[in-house]
Amino acid sequence: MLVKDLKITELKKKIQETNSLDCLVRLSYEMEQDRRESVKKMIDAVDRKIDKINNFRWKFCEMQAYEKRLKINGCHVIAGLDEAGRGPLAGPVVAAAVVLGDEFDVLGIDDSKKLSETQRETLYGEIVSHSAAYGIGTASVEEIDELNILNATKLAMKRAISNLGVHPDHLLIDALELDDVNAGQTAIIKGDQKSLSIAAASILAKVTRDRMVLEISKTYPMYGFEHHKGYGTKEHCKAILQYGPTKLHRKAFIRNLMAGENHEGNK
Repeated sequence: MLVKDLKITELKKKIQETNSLDCLVRLSYEMEQDRRESVKKMIDAVDRKIDKINNFRWKFCEMQAYEKRLKINGCHVIAGLDEAGRGPLAGPVVAAAVVLGDEFDVLGIDDSKKLSETQRETLYGEIVSHSAAYGIGTASVEEIDELNILNATKLAMKRAISNLGVHPDHLLIDALELDDVNAGQTAIIKGDQKSLSIAAASILAKVTRDRMVLEISKTYPMYGFEHHKGYGTKEHCKAILQYGPTKLHRKAFIRNLMAGENHEGNK
């Protein structure tokens, strides 16, 4: 239906629901021909949406530089890896491995820390649905305490690779190198901002871990996990000192906190 045949409410809905760049350009052109003042006032909104999609497309292409270079050199299955949960006081560390594939065309992917929770949840579904393969790996609190957080993170990444279901030719990893993996690898500092595959993995890891922590919050409601996701906020530290650590708290991470409490108690 042409713009001239639409009511203002219908046009607003059409603008909101249209995400195709070609359709938006055509919509903008038709709106410019419309004589209604209220329609002309909405053209800026359409043009802003066009600019946003163009920026997404530009970033999408820019963040594929590593993947494209590897493909030119004969790599066909390229997996991006990233983790979530290295810094918190409680909960597992979660890693994700993602193979996007040649047909992948989901816009808006970025470092998970730059996205809102709603954006991450939406992109999670798109990545899972349209990627060629993905795998999730975790390392438990016990493994973090036993191995240290760096080695536990590497363990979670290896588990994510093993859960891919395909054997990668090359790994793109956010700032880490893995031992004993039968694939080429490239460690990229701030890789979740530079590689589309790593950014996609960062989203899967973050959303997966957040969902796990929300389940934890149901068992331990007094700790407020749903707010801080296990990180060392004032609210979280206060709850640990008041109720004591749970089995999901990392002993090595809260040792100083508990030592401080014991010191205060001995004064």
